Amino acid sequence: MYGAQHLHEFGGLPAVDFQHTSDGGSRPAADAAAWRVFVDPYGGDEDRDRPWAEEFADFLDTVDPAGVRALIIGQWGEAYEEKSSVPINLVIAAADRLTSLEAVFVGDLEAEEAEITWIEQSDVTALLAAFPALTELGVRGGTDLVFPPTKHERLRSLTIQAGGLPVEVVRGVLDSELPALERLDLWLGVSAYEGNTDVADLAPLLSGTRFPRLNHLGVRNSEIQNEIAAAIASAPVVAQLRVLDLSNGTLGDEGAAALLDGQPLTHLEVLDLHHHFLSDAVAERVRSALEPHGVRVDLSEKCEPWGDRGAEGRYTAVSE
Repeated sequence: MYGAQHLHEFGGLPAVDFQHTSDGGSRPAADAAAWRVFVDPYGGDEDRDRPWAEEFADFLDTVDPAGVRALIIGQWGEAYEEKSSVPINLVIAAADRLTSLEAVFVGDLEAEEAEITWIEQSDVTALLAAFPALTELGVRGGTDLVFPPTKHERLRSLTIQAGGLPVEVVRGVLDSELPALERLDLWLGVSAYEGNTDVADLAPLLSGTRFPRLNHLGVRNSEIQNEIAAAIASAPVVAQLRVLDLSNGTLGDEGAAALLDGQPLTHLEVLDLHHHFLSDAVAERVRSALEPHGVRVDLSEKCEPWGDRGAEGRYTAVSE
């Protein structure tokens, strides 16, 4: 169910591939792009044998590292054999050269490169410790992902995309001190791939006290999306939000009805429910309740359960 593509932009900048063989004259300025550094282990003989360390060293020598604001770590080898600690440690080692770095994404791999559950992650909070000026961190892949409780004064955006997000990661995020955090996007995934978070684990987040500046919340791609919607319906955190994203999961009529029967949502700018299992009647109820108040409701990608299994046949957008 996973068909992710490479990022088109990151950190507010267009994503640009760095390749040591490309024409230097066509490259943008260091601070004008989110630079994607990657290798192709399935390419020609030269590409197949080239380690990420060499590509990254060429990047640092070619693009002024002091001007780089956003860095995208793409494929670093056989992602299902080498952990992301390999490129992360190299980036950290260059911290004294990457003095303007504000945004890092770890694991920008397409499905053709690796299924999302094949991406071997590691302790990504090492990046936060090494770069105190970081404002945005993105991660794709939950396998072996580690996120112990951490403290960071400037991080404003945290995204973790997974087909299965271990509850230890969720707890680590929610036990962290991130006073500047404005955007949090968690893809919880499915239990078959270690997505074992339940609603009770989200209590610190839903209370609205953990991240006082949060205004964009995504808790999505979950097989318990209805239970999450029901909990959010009465959650104090909703009052501070501009964007609420419950997309990509198994949301059905029961979850949507709980949202409508809960606290007012008319203060939102966006309610994103795309990839859903709502009936036409309930979808219209949602639109009628919110769109006249200026809320942009995304109810695209209506799905049908597999076979004749009803609610048991619902599926998340991203699993394996």
